Amino acid sequence: MKLKLDRIYDKPADLNGWRILIDRRWPRGISKTNTHLDEWAKGAAPSEELRKWFNHDPARFAEFKERYLKELAGNPAYLELLASIKKHLQSENVILLYGAKDRQHNQGIILAELIKQKLNL
Repeated sequence: MKLKLDRIYDKPADLNGWRILIDRRWPRGISKTNTHLDEWAKGAAPSEELRKWFNHDPARFAEFKERYLKELAGNPAYLELLASIKKHLQSENVILLYGAKDRQHNQGIILAELIKQKLNL
């Protein structure tokens, strides 16, 4: 089974799998009934303070990554998410969903990379 990363605003390429929203805030304009979400891991998202500081500025991405990884290291919600992903990957794909416009500079990239490293994917 695979761990995938998709933008929630894109038409779902794959609805076969455990779908997890990894944003702290609900994405604007997205219907809760039409997202086909299985889980919302808002506790593992960057803190509100870090999110506002980053402000989707690619020039701050390297430091944002460092700060976010530090937040995750002491975050029980991240450990719960990791355990959930590990469990679901035994029988199905897991799809992490984020709302950011920038596909190369967002918390999803960081989180997916860390999870793959931790689970040896």
